Amino acid sequence: MRRLAVLGLLMVLAAGTVSAEDNLRCGSRLVSVGDGKDKIRSLCGEPSDVTYAGTIGRRGYPGSRQYDYSYFGPAWVEMPVEIWTYNFGSHKLLRKLRFVGDELVEISTAGYGY
Repeated sequence: MRRLAVLGLLMVLAAGTVSAEDNLRCGSRLVSVGDGKDKIRSLCGEPSDVTYAGTIGRRGYPGSRQYDYSYFGPAWVEMPVEIWTYNFGSHKLLRKLRFVGDELVEISTAGYGY
């Protein structure tokens, strides 16, 4: 019984650390994976650096089915990939936000700011 309690506690702690990288706090406002560039720019301000990292092919038609015959556009669309860097000062970590198109897909940390 005690092992189950310890295992349960470890699972709860592990789940909390996984979701920490999916959010970014800008003052009292919260930015999450899936948000758009305009929302992030309005909540956090302009990034310290913007890097163009190339393009990535994405499915060009909506829907979850593999073949959606109601859509007649291209099957694959090239989406630009950008990495925004936010520097919150020398006592906080740099935050790197990776965008595919207009959508935030990843938030990561990188060393202390300057």
